[in-house]
Amino acid sequence: MKLSDFLNQSCANLNHAGQLSRLILSIADAGKQIAALVAKGKLAGVTNKLDIINVQGETQMQLDISSHDIFIDCLSTTKLVVGAVSEELASPYYFDGYAVDAPYLVCFDPLDGSSNIAFDGVVGSIFSVLPAPMNAERSEAMFLQQGIHQIAAGYVLYGPATMLVITLGAGTHAFTLDPDTHVFELTHPDLQIPAHYPEFAINASRQRFWEAPMQQYIADCMAGEEGVRQCNFNMRWMASMVADIHRILMRGGVFLYPKDRQVTDRAGRLRLLYEVNPMSMLVEQAGGKASTGRASVLGLQPTQIHQRVPAILGSIQEVDLIDQYHQR
Repeated sequence: MKLSDFLNQSCANLNHAGQLSRLILSIADAGKQIAALVAKGKLAGVTNKLDIINVQGETQMQLDISSHDIFIDCLSTTKLVVGAVSEELASPYYFDGYAVDAPYLVCFDPLDGSSNIAFDGVVGSIFSVLPAPMNAERSEAMFLQQGIHQIAAGYVLYGPATMLVITLGAGTHAFTLDPDTHVFELTHPDLQIPAHYPEFAINASRQRFWEAPMQQYIADCMAGEEGVRQCNFNMRWMASMVADIHRILMRGGVFLYPKDRQVTDRAGRLRLLYEVNPMSMLVEQAGGKASTGRASVLGLQPTQIHQRVPAILGSIQEVDLIDQYHQR
């Protein structure tokens, strides 16, 4: 089934059905354009580092900026989006010429894992669609909505195949871009994360900065069959949230970016609005769970557009167990 046909069926009973379908198709078009740039790599000059530090304190790649611009251009053509929050901008971007009753806001990370580009590693784009408050004044406050209010969420993965993974609030579905027809085709309908899978994804180089509950959880996993878990675990880490969450959606496990005591000015390292919230919606719509270790991600009330939080996402039994470690 083509993406357009899937959207026509899935959006039929939703508010603004045709408009939501158009919006998702515009994001899919952005993904196709970014995929073409990623595929060209150094031939297109997109692997170059720039002498520019973004609002996150990170050195930008040329592809970061190009991907951001592609997203903005594609969203702009729909006239359906009042404003957008991007990892690459300090403040929200407001669209000129949007329809008076434009129903959406979009939060996005145009290129997650961009440091992987230098060695041809997997990267991706993440997005979240929120309702635009009626007659609201343009301000950051428009975007400070709990994850439970997301209308849709998803990501585009740029790997050996380009894949679009989306949820409209009724399951999580994956589409593969056909390189011959340039059409996204449904290849993985209704993804389901197993309740338990003995695999975790974590940046082990940060271990000395983890809190005691996370230290203990990882130690118990590493003890294998001889330990309290009585099970051998694998560790995987791709340095791209899109790549790690994609693997979990496909076969299970848990993704961990826990609270880090070295980072004293914020609770975590991943951004709530355009990384953790959309990924949490995808995971929970696939039967998994998303937590900070102390609270449900999707119930968090954002306080700023670039707010960072701890992230524990994946197989429900593992996330529940990690919550129990924190409660102790």
